[in-house]
Amino acid sequence: MRSSKSRSRNKNRNNRPSGGNIINRVFDSSGPDGKVRGTPQQIIEKYNQMHRDAVLAGDRVDAENYAQHAEHYTRMLAEAQREVDAKREEQEEQNRQRQAERDRERNERLRAQEEAAGGGDQPDSGLVETPEARSNAQPEQDAKPARKPRQRKPRAPKSDAPPQPDPGSAPEAAE
Repeated sequence: MRSSKSRSRNKNRNNRPSGGNIINRVFDSSGPDGKVRGTPQQIIEKYNQMHRDAVLAGDRVDAENYAQHAEHYTRMLAEAQREVDAKREEQEEQNRQRQAERDRERNERLRAQEEAAGGGDQPDSGLVETPEARSNAQPEQDAKPARKPRQRKPRAPKSDAPPQPDPGSAPEAAE
């Protein structure tokens, strides 16, 4: 003979689904006219339709019964929606906090890089600067190598004298 203790262990005593999304869950509602199956929203619509039909038929007892069934599922759906909204708000707040923390860390890294790039006012740590460290601290300088300024040719003096050939250029061919 089985003990009643083992049977009660598997029974859900609070008559509420454990976990999961109630909003999209399919229920079997045992109403006065048999089972109504569907999501809470579908069951509410079905009981409201049955309520309207009972009112039109003049059956106030059945109409009230259907209205109470619809109200039960309406309350259940509203509570589930509040829980979903509360979870969403909680996650959004956690996301905002994580993003604020990332922003703080990024700003600290940028400040540290700017201080390291300034370099001149920092005491010498005795370390040798490597190309990797220099490229991390000053990426825009490594992108383009520094150019020497171009030497300009001196201008010829303005005079009526014919222009003198430049001593560094090749001699011109006579025609």
